[in-house]
Amino acid sequence: RSAVVWSRTDRPARMFVEWATTEGFEQASLVPGAAALPEDDFTARAMLGGLPPGQTIFYRAWFQDLAEPKIRSEPVIGRFRTPPQEPTQRVRIAWSGDTAGQGWGIDVARDGMKTYQSIAASDPDLFIHSGDLIYADNPIVPEVTLDDGSIWRNLTTEAKSKVAETLDEFRGNFRYNLLDEHVRDLNSRVAQICQWDDHETRNNWYPGQSIEDDPRYSVRSLDLLSARARRAFLEYTPTRRAGVDLERIDRVLHHGPLLDIFVLDARTWRGANSSNRQPSIGPETAFLGPAQLGRVKARLTRSRALWKVIACDMPLGLVVGDGPDRFEAVANGDAGTPLGRELEIADLLAFLKRERIRNVVWITADVHYAAAHHYDPARAQFTDFDPFWEFVAGPLHAGTFGPGTLDPTFGPEPRFCALPPGMKGNRPPSDGLQFFGIIEVAGGNDRTLNVSLHNRDGRQLFHQPIEPA
Repeated sequence: RSAVVWSRTDRPARMFVEWATTEGFEQASLVPGAAALPEDDFTARAMLGGLPPGQTIFYRAWFQDLAEPKIRSEPVIGRFRTPPQEPTQRVRIAWSGDTAGQGWGIDVARDGMKTYQSIAASDPDLFIHSGDLIYADNPIVPEVTLDDGSIWRNLTTEAKSKVAETLDEFRGNFRYNLLDEHVRDLNSRVAQICQWDDHETRNNWYPGQSIEDDPRYSVRSLDLLSARARRAFLEYTPTRRAGVDLERIDRVLHHGPLLDIFVLDARTWRGANSSNRQPSIGPETAFLGPAQLGRVKARLTRSRALWKVIACDMPLGLVVGDGPDRFEAVANGDAGTPLGRELEIADLLAFLKRERIRNVVWITADVHYAAAHHYDPARAQFTDFDPFWEFVAGPLHAGTFGPGTLDPTFGPEPRFCALPPGMKGNRPPSDGLQFFGIIEVAGGNDRTLNVSLHNRDGRQLFHQPIEPA
């Protein structure tokens, strides 16, 4: 029954939003928003309350100049759908991750960030950006020569000419993506929830880390860089900020009686990347961290939705390395029982089984290709869990890599991989190997969860129906 509407202007101004349930704005409600000030890079938001469930909400947002109140901006018009109140209504969620990575920026002649256009065309109720909204550590150069000799021509900005270190440079990474018309169109048509991962700050970063061997950086503290990155992330996304911890990114979204979405933050409270083979849980094995893990368990216990979707910004079973004998994600490449960060996930999976919390599906991005993995204790070294699916999507607009290696600890089995055999790494978006996923429950008497994976043009590549327990 509430929503955050976000926008940005170019001067000190007050944001206003008018909303209605009809495109003609009959009986519209006017909501004053926050003041856009230079301290927040002229970003602002308005909180719309008392919204009817299961409705398309039409809105128009504008700014009123604070110094010259007679000056008003042109309105931005958009719409979104509120979560349904009854299980008879369809629910459709899209997700993906990874934008403007590996130097692949906006080439207007190649239709820009086209995957965003295809997601909008699929008409989801909600889009989950699963992390790496920006690549603060990947500058954008004017031209890249492709394998066939043709030239990829990027739009360029000063902020994207170097790695981000200052607050304004992190903000400039978000402003860069907004130069793309498909990104702006999706933003105005589909409600969003955003996660962060590493590239909002720097590749594979963790708390307490110091940059020792990268001459591109004059700032060495990742804690300082990540504080600036988080500030920019919260300024440039419609993330609800409430309660005691205004900077918390993990949350739960109740999307009607059919679906709850549990949004994780696998970056803020993790321990250092290591060999990831510690035999017992402690600060070194933290992935979600004990406080967040406790919140996730409590939220899952309270959930009354039929389906529970866990949106994790990193995969569970894929081995993601961070240099020699160090690991970035959960898996450690060891074929035995859980060690290191796997212990935290084993604890959560066992909790789900013990508390009889059914119909749990995991979604993720991060690894720059699309895949479907089925986890089963019958194949696993750790067996105290119920079978479940994990679906991987992405990149939205970045280099394509993969496939990765699956760690057998939790018994994953690959059921689909979107990559052609023998693919060369870092494929440009123009190769078409950009991916997103859709989760849909038709509603009514049909409670099946349908998960599909799609390419840059929106073509369905894989479909998996899952019946509720």
